[in-house]
Amino acid sequence: QVQLVESGGGLVQAGGSLRVSCAASGRTFSSYAMGWFRQAPGKEREFVADVSWSGDSTYYADSVKGRFTISRDNAKNTVYLQMNSLKPEDTAVYYCAADLGDGWGEGYWGQGTQVTVSS
Repeated sequence: QVQLVESGGGLVQAGGSLRVSCAASGRTFSSYAMGWFRQAPGKEREFVADVSWSGDSTYYADSVKGRFTISRDNAKNTVYLQMNSLKPEDTAVYYCAADLGDGWGEGYWGQGTQVTVSS
């Protein structure tokens, strides 16, 4: 079992920055990949970024590449998503997820944190 709790969401103006965090507990944090997803009103949940268990490998959706950075601190059992140059279309509920080897759909998810970007 893995428990995930996101924090750090809020309201920011377009062009601004925000960092969201996800604290994990349960199974050994450094043994699984972590990811961020988001869901905007009326839209399906979409992939944003992920990071390998070691933090050495990252992958981003084209829509956020160059603006967002995912990182993890295995000593703190926390994964971060630094979001820069935010756009109104980045407005969504952001979820962190843990992939224990069976894919995101079979993994664990947090409750989400709202990020709102005003124009």
